[in-house]
Amino acid sequence: MNFFKWIGRLEGLSFLLLLLIAMPMKYIYGEPLYVKYMGWAHGVLFMGYVGSAVYVFFEYKWKFSKLLLAAVASLIPVGPWIFEKRLLAN
Repeated sequence: MNFFKWIGRLEGLSFLLLLLIAMPMKYIYGEPLYVKYMGWAHGVLFMGYVGSAVYVFFEYKWKFSKLLLAAVASLIPVGPWIFEKRLLAN
């Protein structure tokens, strides 16, 4: 479970960095390299988050709705942090 929490934190951070730093660098300053590398890192962390959510789903016998909420949380910039705080605290 600890790995799932940390990968969620890193995935959320990478999403924010992608949106708040890399995308403006590309579209305002014409530097697409930031999006290339930050997007790649975020993609790897996203896949790790979803994969570890599936692992935790089976290991801790979560309800399917909790897995679905974890997946939806990964699509919102601070979603993994909110998911960890609200749903995993129970």
